[in-house]
Amino acid sequence: MTAAQPLLALRDLEVAYGGIRAVRGINLTVNEGELVALIGANGAGKSTTLRAICGLVPVAGGSISYAGRDMTGTPSYELVRQRLVMVPEGRGIFGQLTIEENLAMGGYTRRDATEIRRDTERVFELFPRLAERRKQSAGTLSGGEQQMVAMGRAMISRPRLLLLDEPSMGLAPLMVDKVFEVVRTIASEGVTILLIEQNAKLALENSHRGYVMESGELILEGPAQQLLHDPKVREAYLGEES
Repeated sequence: MTAAQPLLALRDLEVAYGGIRAVRGINLTVNEGELVALIGANGAGKSTTLRAICGLVPVAGGSISYAGRDMTGTPSYELVRQRLVMVPEGRGIFGQLTIEENLAMGGYTRRDATEIRRDTERVFELFPRLAERRKQSAGTLSGGEQQMVAMGRAMISRPRLLLLDEPSMGLAPLMVDKVFEVVRTIASEGVTILLIEQNAKLALENSHRGYVMESGELILEGPAQQLLHDPKVREAYLGEES
C-alpha cells in the first residue's frame, strides 16, 4: 500500500535575491490534517519560504506541489481559489475598512453568500472581541485584534491549507494564548496548517511535526515532541543550556 501523497511538498526549493540564495534546496512536506512548524532564527529564510509557496517571490529552483499539482510560481490570488491561504507577517489588513469589511474580503472568490454570512458569524464566535467592534475601522484596533481580523479573513476563504507567518509577533501574552487557542481549534476542524513562529517552544508544543531552518537550509526535522527535547534545539531556540 503506497503512502498518501502530501498536501504540500517542496522539492529542492531555492529562492534568490540578486546573487544571494535566501533558501537553498529545501525539501519539506505537510500532510493533510497536520499542523507543521517551521522554526529558526530571524533571517533564516522562513518567511521567504512561505512567500515562495504563495507566489509572492520568484522561485530560482526546485518545485512546489499542492494537492498533487505543480503550483510553482502560481499567483497568490489563484492559490486562494485553490484554498491555499496565508496570514502574512504584519497581518496585512485594510486599515480604512471596518472589521466586517475586512472579513468580507476573505470571501471574494466565493459565491455562496449565505454560507459566507454563516462563516462570518463563526469568526465572531471565536473572536468575541471582534463581534463587539464589527463596525470599527480595523486600523484603530490593537495589534492582537488586528491579528484576529487577519486570521478571521483567512478562515472565511475556507482554507484547505493555511500558512501562518509569525502569528504571535508583538502580542501580549494573553492575546498570544487566544490566538493559539484558535489555531488549535482550526486544526481540530481539519484545516492543514504550516506555521512559522519565532516562539519555538510554543510552535512545537502545538504541532505534530517540525522543521528547523538555519541560513536558508533545513538542518533538523522530526516529530515536534522529539525536537522539543533535542539538545541542539533546546540550546539554540528554547534558550536552555544543553
